Amino acid sequence: MYTLYTAATPNGYKASIALEEMDLPYDMKAIDLSSGDQKSEWFTAINPNGRIPALVDHESGDFCVFESGAILLYLAEKTGRLLPMEPKAKSTAVQWLMFQMGGVGPMQGQANVFFRYFPEKIPAVIERYQNETRRLYEVLDKRLAEVPYLAGEEYTIADIANFPWVMAHSWAGVSLEGLANLQRWKDAIFERPAVQKGLSKPPRPDLNKDENSQKFVQAAQKMLQR
Repeated sequence: MYTLYTAATPNGYKASIALEEMDLPYDMKAIDLSSGDQKSEWFTAINPNGRIPALVDHESGDFCVFESGAILLYLAEKTGRLLPMEPKAKSTAVQWLMFQMGGVGPMQGQANVFFRYFPEKIPAVIERYQNETRRLYEVLDKRLAEVPYLAGEEYTIADIANFPWVMAHSWAGVSLEGLANLQRWKDAIFERPAVQKGLSKPPRPDLNKDENSQKFVQAAQKMLQR
């Protein structure tokens, strides 16, 4: 049994999708990021960095795992699922996992901040992060022209890591136009039943509705001030 502390963000969905794909029993505890729950003393005892997601493995002495990529690796290695064991194949999957952790996540995250949340609009900064996010998408698209999934023929934690970020491309103001392979891959993963379940924990806000979009931006702006 696991407890997942999470919120409706791409990194949070990486963990819930993985738990659903691996059919693991877990309780989901939603963290209110706008109120600063993630900075409370009880939560930083689980994740010293005060970020979501965080996972507690009750079967292993309440072992705590933080950082979304580390959670994916921990679950995959513990269960033997969604990560090849052959060294080269495993390395390929881990490389594309790290591509998300070190590239797509940080760059698209900054695109989100400066495009949506930052009180001052700085066009050169917005363009810089949007362009870099688009470049990284093009790297993914080129890879997916060669294979159905990022690690090759099989769906792995590398796909789980990248998918929620690509799914949220429009929130960062980045287009998928001309990236047919990436679009095909995104659509196929979105249709997976476990992915649909993972995206409901917690439910995704409909950011196409103005009131939800405004609330989301206001919550993010509060977090920037912390």
